[in-house]
Amino acid sequence: MKKKIMNKWKQVVVCVILLNMQSVNVIAQNSYSISEQQDRLYQYAGNWVSTINADTDSIAKFPNLRMINTAKLGKQSLQVEVQQYRNGEYHPILVELIGYDHKTDRIFAAGHNESGAFFTGTGAFSSENTWLMQDSDLNGKKTMSVAFEFLNCTEVIVEGFDNANKSLWKTRYVKANSKEKNIGVQLVSVHDEMLKDPIGTLKLLGRMGYAFVETFVYDNGLFYGMSPTLFKEEVEKAGMKFLGSMTFHNLPVKGKWDESLKWWGKCINDHKRAGVAYLSTSNNQIKGIKTMADLQNFCDYYNAIGKLCADNGLQFVFHNHADEFLFVDGVCVYDYFLQNTDPDLVFFQTDFYWMNRAGVNPVDYFKKYPKRFISWHVKDDQELGESGKIDFAEIFEYQNKIALKYILTEVEDYNFPPLYSVSLAWDYINTYYQKQ
Repeated sequence: MKKKIMNKWKQVVVCVILLNMQSVNVIAQNSYSISEQQDRLYQYAGNWVSTINADTDSIAKFPNLRMINTAKLGKQSLQVEVQQYRNGEYHPILVELIGYDHKTDRIFAAGHNESGAFFTGTGAFSSENTWLMQDSDLNGKKTMSVAFEFLNCTEVIVEGFDNANKSLWKTRYVKANSKEKNIGVQLVSVHDEMLKDPIGTLKLLGRMGYAFVETFVYDNGLFYGMSPTLFKEEVEKAGMKFLGSMTFHNLPVKGKWDESLKWWGKCINDHKRAGVAYLSTSNNQIKGIKTMADLQNFCDYYNAIGKLCADNGLQFVFHNHADEFLFVDGVCVYDYFLQNTDPDLVFFQTDFYWMNRAGVNPVDYFKKYPKRFISWHVKDDQELGESGKIDFAEIFEYQNKIALKYILTEVEDYNFPPLYSVSLAWDYINTYYQKQ
């Protein structure tokens, strides 16, 4: 996130910068793909429900079919159960194990349906979106082929064909992961997607299982070009809540204190209209701190913003990068912030990636200041858990030992298309995070 925050401080040129970033990142993202069969298969993981028919993504109150695809053996296999809604209840009609075989680079399946018939299947992805399986009975007789077409990372059309290639049935599934654990997403993770298609991107995030969003682009009263109330409505249409926002305004120079607080007053009012619960901020001026007096100025500034937020029913949160762990006259900046900001007005949002970059273990701070940390940005070098540098298991042991309210995924560097990476992040956090 710090890379993008660097461009947020100069408000006059922010639009130009965002456009430039968008152009550069669109070119870069063209190289992202899901190239391996195993990773392509994992798109099928999660909870899915059928749509009213294959020509629409509209979903009935009680979908005819629901499908629970549980990852096994890491990401190598999926345990599939398909259920049908009958007489007011869902009844299992098919169970199946689908797995990737490394030796043949193909996908194999073995299943058992409601009528008692066993079947096997073999196939592969011909592209990251197209997957074909050939099913046979246990005597080796071909029974039907099944084609899977992923319209996006949360939507797939599954169609069965007889041996004459005549369509037997066609079902459209939409991902519907549970929001029970209240996992959020920092929208910088899908920054370019939000700039290009905010409404469509929000829909996909909601389907993945994200329960709330934290924004990154508050600009002159607008969120992704929408008014506070309109953006809130679109987030809620996607089945999520708009709970947090990262906002940026430099420490005022001499004589500009009142002007800065006036800016924050408008900012807070706009966010109140959007219904957010908290505002967070960070600061790229930290490296420039030379004296203890400078350091105290930041604390005074954050206390004043925190007071404005509290007076308006919001919480104010400080987000770290690595610079906060530099020292001024032998004092760690981050420690000074914790000790010299009002604990009733200023809270903290932990960015695990940047703490790790600074050589700091967040657990040490959780032990010492359990009531100050109300938000986590769960972030790694790229996809969560892939670097092996951060002990997420140890960190998550403290989820119920501190004042944690908001846990969010953040991904900025990718091995895959960003939306796929963000779906992997939800899966990763869902594994560790226990509902409080």
